[in-house]
Amino acid sequence: MTTNENPARAQAAANTVKLIEWAAEAVKKPLPEPVRRRAAIILSDDIGAMVAGSLEAQVARAHQAFLKTSSGSTEATVLARGAPKADKYTAASANGMAITWCELDEGFRNASCHGGAYTIPALLAESEAQGRTVEEVLRALAVAYEVTTRFALAFPFPVFNVHPHAAFAAIGGAAAASLARRQDADTMLAAVTGGASMSFAGPFDTAVEGALIRNAWTSAGAWLGLRAADWAEAGIGGNDVTPYDVFVGAYKTNAKPEALIAGLDDTWSVTNGYHKVFACCGYAHSAIEATLELLGRMQKSKEEIAEIVVETAPGGQALRNAEPDTVLAAKFSMPHAIAATVQLGTAGARAFTQDKLEDAAILKLRTCVRLQPYPDIKPAPNDRPARVTMRFEDGAEMSAVVESARGGADKPFDEPTLLSKLAENAGSVFPAVPEMLKKVIAGDKNLLSQSWRDALARMVKA
Repeated sequence: MTTNENPARAQAAANTVKLIEWAAEAVKKPLPEPVRRRAAIILSDDIGAMVAGSLEAQVARAHQAFLKTSSGSTEATVLARGAPKADKYTAASANGMAITWCELDEGFRNASCHGGAYTIPALLAESEAQGRTVEEVLRALAVAYEVTTRFALAFPFPVFNVHPHAAFAAIGGAAAASLARRQDADTMLAAVTGGASMSFAGPFDTAVEGALIRNAWTSAGAWLGLRAADWAEAGIGGNDVTPYDVFVGAYKTNAKPEALIAGLDDTWSVTNGYHKVFACCGYAHSAIEATLELLGRMQKSKEEIAEIVVETAPGGQALRNAEPDTVLAAKFSMPHAIAATVQLGTAGARAFTQDKLEDAAILKLRTCVRLQPYPDIKPAPNDRPARVTMRFEDGAEMSAVVESARGGADKPFDEPTLLSKLAENAGSVFPAVPEMLKKVIAGDKNLLSQSWRDALARMVKA
């Protein structure tokens, strides 16, 4: 079928070209200050997530495996304690393995897409190798994030079958690598569409069931993105219809090709990101906040709870596993998230450790959690609501509703909260990271004009 026979395919192809042409020019220009600041906050939050993830045993073993096959080049930094510098493919793969491990990376609120996790591992490695300045890293991040999220907006999955980390990570990696290299529009088009062709059908339920390979998808995406940029320079890439054919043709997504270009330069996706203080899937956050509200006014003991009913949106309904057997599965389990929150008073990192999977009180309470559809869901940002109702053995009950969890553009965390999170995640490993990234967020001109290579070396210096 030609594009003339399929108007949506033709529009998607034309708009893909326009998006890439915009990106190749936009990266050359200074960002509006609010956009630059948001890009810096995303960079900081996700660096913290990478460092926190690097401490996990499986990630540390994966890093060793990556380093064994490194070329020996020392052009890029692995953000882990004591790790040697490596070639950019190794560094991007290692940091990509860590970035989503703790479920503390940021995400894009308007579509199921973690724009930072898909772009930053490749971006940092390529920018360090290229000698880009800190300001240029922020430009490339904001623009690559824009490209990545617009593909997620244009090709939304109608049901939770393919996980976005599998679907969009290679696109993000290719966009980031291409922008860091300052490839021209034609080469970038070949790289990004080539990355789209290497999207893979990682099932959403892989996360729900706790298979740790899900955490490797951002690692694979970073490597594929860098290679897509390499191959595009050799004349090997996709074309303007490739993304449509991958997503609509192969994955059977919906198509909204106008989303690829609507409002370019006027609206920036980085301003619609969200940040987490709960170390689990974002679709559980409204329910966790409602649970914490109930705990704050509950007069009865936890032992008197007979049932907890969680009415939630489709994303929350997907988190149905009541018997998670890995830490990842627990992070994608609404029953565990709610039970742990009740027992511990928090849904921070300690609510999802291995010992909590075996905690008798949490195990018992998980069996009391019931998921039900939330009626009359409103448009964004109130499209991920939750109503939590606690019912007690004496027949009493109490409820709380949260239509939109904190952390998004409508209810943002303030910068001190996010800097405190960064210090907790990264400060014990790299003490200089929190203060230097605070200066990047603030727009310190001397620091922004430095090379990313030099700035990062100061951050990770022992």
